[in-house]
Parts: sequence; C-alpha cells; structure tokens
Amino acid sequence: MTTIPQASRTAVGVCQGRAAADGRIAPGRFADPAAMALLRPAERQAVEWVRDDDPPRSWPHRLDFESVRAHAEMIVPRTVAIDDAVREAAHAQVVILGAGLDGRAWRMPGLTVFEVDHPASQQDKRARAADLPGRAPTYVPVTLGHDPLRAALTAAGHRTDRPTTWIWEGVVPYLTAEQVAATVAEVATCSAAGSRLVVNYQTPLRSAAVGRLLSRALTASAGRRSVWATEPWRSTWTPAAMAEVLERTGFHVGTDRSLLEIAEELGTPARHRRTLQHGRVAVAQRP
Repeated sequence: MTTIPQASRTAVGVCQGRAAADGRIAPGRFADPAAMALLRPAERQAVEWVRDDDPPRSWPHRLDFESVRAHAEMIVPRTVAIDDAVREAAHAQVVILGAGLDGRAWRMPGLTVFEVDHPASQQDKRARAADLPGRAPTYVPVTLGHDPLRAALTAAGHRTDRPTTWIWEGVVPYLTAEQVAATVAEVATCSAAGSRLVVNYQTPLRSAAVGRLLSRALTASAGRRSVWATEPWRSTWTPAAMAEVLERTGFHVGTDRSLLEIAEELGTPARHRRTLQHGRVAVAQRP
C-alpha cells in the first residue's frame, strides 16, 4: 500500500487562506477558485467558518478559525502583487519555486507553468489536483538548496534561451542565507535576458520571535503541535540585503513593497499590521 505524504502545514494554511478569501476579499483583484478544490474535506471546515464569519466556540476550533482568517488577510496583497508582476512581464514560461499548493497553473491559463518542489510534496499535490479541470503544471521534483535546479528544469522542458518569470513565494524564510544565495545564483544561470524574479521574503522583526513562542504556547494549549516545530524560519532579510543578493547575479530590483502598503492600497483587512509590514514582495529583472 502506497502512503501519500502529508503536505506542508504552511502550504495547507496558505491554501486555506486563499480559499477563504476567494470572492470575499478584494473582488476584481483577487480570485482563486482552485484553492478549495486543493484542500481535503477536513481542511475545508475552518475555511467555511471564516467565509461564513461564524467563529466556533471550542478553543481548538477557534484557533483554526483565527489562523485561516489571518492567512486570508496576508495572502491577498501578496498574491495580487505577484500576479500583477507575472501579467506585466507577459512571459510564456513561469517557474514557481517551492510551489506547495499553488493554483496559478489553473487560474492563469495561457502560461506554461513549471512547479519546483520537494518530491514528497509534489506527490501530495498531484493527488489533490487530480480532478481539477484545465492544464496542470509540469512538476519538477527538486529539493531547493540541495539538488541541481537547471538540469531538472531542462529535462522537464524549460527553455533557458527564452525569458522566464520566476515566482519565489513563501519559501525564503525556511532556507538559510547560504541556500537563498545559492538558489538565486542557480536561477540566474537559467534566465535569459529579460527574465523576471518575484521574491516574497520577511524582514527582521524583534517581536517575531516572541510571536512564534506565543503561537506555540497557544497551539499547545489546544493539544496540538506548532507548525514552528517542524517548519522553522531560518533567515530574514532587509530590503538592502535582499537587493544585494539579487544584484550580485544580475537581477536588478525595480520595486520592493511591504504587504501592508499593498493591503492599504487595495483596501483589504489589516488587523495584523506588524505581520503585513514584515512581509515584502520584490520584483527584479535581468536587463
């Protein structure tokens, strides 16, 4: 009997946030109809609570409700900024690094999408996406920071002589500074002139460590294990430090904005202002 691996809890949380926000937050700018379909039945319950604005009474379920609502608040400005950058570049090739449960291949037709992720995560993604209509992405099994990226992408059909838009969303904090620099360098070797790299990263914040400790305590009080126990953050970046890493490989930063700035522009919820200020999206181009 084949055992299907468990998806990253972070990837599930992000997908739940997209599903909760679909059609409710920033309509006309944000939509992700594939998100709910990528969730398993048990993962959809908290999404329905948020969509119905119906907080459950039990403490463990209330934690699920608040987590999904917070993810929805964060994911909308992040997704809008990245999607705008993808559309503006208008490249036929899109590579998503550490794709998780991303739904762009289904909701942005006309693109050739390559999803790079850990082999076990992709096995889980394939099972979840089996019944989704439309063109699925090309799955490229790679462990970022360890496996050669260029060879795997070339074997999957990626063309290094054509411009590519690279999406690096929700991954950078889980890599060391050395792994981030190495990945950017590999991306550069696969990028023709005019290619674009869209990077989502987090800035240093003194209160972040305290917040993670509080989150672990609250999760433990509900009899559950914190996501930070298995998926710890390993790096944060100032805009200047991130620009230096990108510029070193020939990517020139055009814009670098906080999620809070984007949320205020969109008029979307900003209950967790520090968290939104802490997240950023940089758009860099190879001339």
